[in-house]
Amino acid sequence: MPDFLPDLPTDLILAALGKAPGNELKSGKFDSPDSSSALVANAFGWFLDRPKMLPMLPGGLGQAKSVALEVEMRFPWAGGKHPWLDVAIETDRYLVGIESKRYEPFRPAKASSFAESYDRKVWGEKMEGYTRIRRTHANGARRFSCLDDVQLVKHAYGLRSEGQRRQLRPVLLYLYAEPTSFANGRPVDPTRIAAHRADTDLFGESVEGDEVAFLAVSWADMLASWSRGKMPVAQHAARVAERFGPL
Repeated sequence: MPDFLPDLPTDLILAALGKAPGNELKSGKFDSPDSSSALVANAFGWFLDRPKMLPMLPGGLGQAKSVALEVEMRFPWAGGKHPWLDVAIETDRYLVGIESKRYEPFRPAKASSFAESYDRKVWGEKMEGYTRIRRTHANGARRFSCLDDVQLVKHAYGLRSEGQRRQLRPVLLYLYAEPTSFANGRPVDPTRIAAHRADTDLFGESVEGDEVAFLAVSWADMLASWSRGKMPVAQHAARVAERFGPL
């Protein structure tokens, strides 16, 4: 059993992690001090059975009606792989998919690409910013040094399809950490932090006005907003910061 923070619905969290790809639990990755999955599960897992206690989301997205971990956002076709978001939150009007990063942007990037299936004309006319990023990447040009643009575009496409099915406006929320050091104590290169911030800004500018809205929020700012909430939420935020900081 993973060492979860107090007062979490562990059965619900384990069920969510168990159905997701990646085998985080059985592989032992979840128990690593570097684990991004553990951060997300402990932080947002607290709200699975109390979604209305989640503080208001940024950008005027409203009050959460439901919170779920590890949610598949299916493309408009049956076969192949479909993206999984770390967190999915529904409000009255929005479907918010959260992709969280902890140390990943500050390590060497892994090779990633788009399959030919992404060339299908199924994304609608209001996804041109994401599509331009996809085509630029597919043509061999690399615009982002510390940001996984391929993953974010795939998530946006999945959110666009899932939002239409649920009749909710899709939002991709990129939640990132800016740690001063890795879990082993090795310092994080501050130039990588600055480059990641610049990449994030450029990505947001590139997709501004598209059907899937893009928001970028730091973990530090998210936890700060939680700490200003009701006492149980503030206490939970403090526990997350103590266990997983610096963020």
